[in-house]
Amino acid sequence: MDTRIISLGTLAEHPLRDTSRKVRTGHATTTLVRTDEATILIDPGLPPAAVVARLDERAGLDPTDITHVFLTSFKADTCRGIRAFDNAQWLIHPHEREAVGVPLATLLRDAGDADDETKRELEYQVSLLRECASAPDSIAPGVDLFPLPGVTPGMCGLLIAEPNRTLLICGDAIPTVEHYEQAKILKQAVDHDAAMESYKEAVEIADVLILGRDNLVFNQGRGMV
Repeated sequence: MDTRIISLGTLAEHPLRDTSRKVRTGHATTTLVRTDEATILIDPGLPPAAVVARLDERAGLDPTDITHVFLTSFKADTCRGIRAFDNAQWLIHPHEREAVGVPLATLLRDAGDADDETKRELEYQVSLLRECASAPDSIAPGVDLFPLPGVTPGMCGLLIAEPNRTLLICGDAIPTVEHYEQAKILKQAVDHDAAMESYKEAVEIADVLILGRDNLVFNQGRGMV
């Protein structure tokens, strides 16, 4: 089992860190998990050329080496580079797929008066979601889904069982080290109570947390929440 960060993400706005509230292009942290059975890329948030370059730099892999792409949530900045991995199986939690699919289809249906760029973007998002299969409870031995609903309805992490520790890929359930240290959740959460509960469950379960828009942290709070 090998788990490594391919690229560090960032929030578009980070009021817990930036007093200027400067807006930037947000993108998710991208992580690679390799087992004997699967090579899984999580949240390819950079554009295709950039994520392919980082994959080569950090792991010496090509897009064709990836067997699965897993999205912790369906957002533009978690799947920006996914088209580079058309040979892989794309996976997402079934609740997220359902929660996103109906509104997307409705927006596209009602987009008659929208500009061409908006229509193209909606069509693109619908096409991506259509190609995402519902993830099984376990993607590979030792790589299990860990639902973290709240920020989005079906947000889901991956729990990695290593010989001497557990590691959780959190997605935006815990986006940055400031959110981790201050026990904060994203203000954009669709269900704040559920998001806070997911934060607590993440801190309770794992020795190491890979954050949705930041680096990994060694979890000092495990068992204390």
